[in-house]
Amino acid sequence: MTHDRDALATQLDRDHVFHSWSAQAGLDLPVIAGGDGTVVWDHAGNRMLDFASQLVNVNIGHQHPAVVEAIRAQAAELATIGPATANLKRGEAAARILSKAPDGFAKIFFTNGGADAVENAIRMARLHTGRDTVLSTYRSYHGNTGAAIVATGDWRRMPNQYARGHVHFFGPYLYRSEFWASTPEQESERALHHLERVIQSEGASTIAAILLESVPGTAGILVPPPGYLAGVRALCDRYGIVLILDEVMCGFGRTGRWFAFQGHDVVPDLITFAKGVNSGYVPVGGVIISPAISATFDDRVFPGGLTYSGHPLAAASIVASIDAMQAEGIVENARRVGEQSIGPGLRALAERHRLIGEVRGEGVFWAIELIADADTREPVGPEVIGRLKKALTSRGLLPFTAENRIHVVPPCVVTDGEVDQAMSIYDEALTSVEADLA
Repeated sequence: MTHDRDALATQLDRDHVFHSWSAQAGLDLPVIAGGDGTVVWDHAGNRMLDFASQLVNVNIGHQHPAVVEAIRAQAAELATIGPATANLKRGEAAARILSKAPDGFAKIFFTNGGADAVENAIRMARLHTGRDTVLSTYRSYHGNTGAAIVATGDWRRMPNQYARGHVHFFGPYLYRSEFWASTPEQESERALHHLERVIQSEGASTIAAILLESVPGTAGILVPPPGYLAGVRALCDRYGIVLILDEVMCGFGRTGRWFAFQGHDVVPDLITFAKGVNSGYVPVGGVIISPAISATFDDRVFPGGLTYSGHPLAAASIVASIDAMQAEGIVENARRVGEQSIGPGLRALAERHRLIGEVRGEGVFWAIELIADADTREPVGPEVIGRLKKALTSRGLLPFTAENRIHVVPPCVVTDGEVDQAMSIYDEALTSVEADLA
């Protein structure tokens, strides 16, 4: 009977569901019927470690009882309410988020997710400055809506270029340096020089904002080298540009900090969030707004809004998530596990496997970069990633893959034992694929 339910789920999906970022024919997707913590299973009870955190958003783990109960209780009290009202749970959610933000921030604009958070942050920056251009990096992903997808640097931007005023530049990435750098310090200095030349060449007086992921996620988990984000802040101050830091993927514990930028001596003007703020239990996102930009709209109408802005079910899930993460030391666990288990485990794998060119990351936010040649650093092709993905899932691990990389991104509640189990699976899968390629 359970097998029938898995088969039915697959058939209904193939017949009726149109999937994102995919050619629809030939999709072979795992069936997920339930989950708990870092583990998911199908209707037949086959269990997998979720080392993708779905879309790198289930930071608190699957089915955290406090969050589930908070949603249930709020649904019984008030399931929905429009944004043109005051609601206690919405206010509590905003206060919880602001308690983790830099001093002075006092306003939250709630959205339905990360993409529309970026859209509205861009809108705020343009209206605040009276300028139009937004600078963002080629190695980035900011969401699949008008301005957010054009701000994105990767291939998904190219069929979707319908928004105006976007210019891209290269951010730091020492392993594949665009700047002929050989040290993190060189990479930072030269990347900042490049950015300043772009600002000058585009005309600083035309630039509303620089939009950066604090730690680029889908693009490769590219932890900024020392001084880079602080240097970007200094350039923004010099030229009167708004700094927007995108914390949609890297925020709320993912890097072992509440916000990723808190490890880089920088305070932005606008902060976008989603995903980990409530682990995606209910769709939600938002913008944390600096006092100066908030004041722009004290007596001026902000021309933006969403039907579900500050939805009470989402607000309840935020309050419960942040309270649980704080009470249970979940952010601290992410930092410790990254330092003591994931990092050492991945570095040991890199020593054993010729396919691994580099491992990098922090907290529960890591990438394994796979190469075909150690001298040229040529990336492996999609067929190798496909083989690895199949080898991992067949051994009981749900992976996150992007281009020539496997991203090691379990929930923040992952244990050392689960990391050890995952490292064994990565090791076996890599060994199997390397043998096939020999």
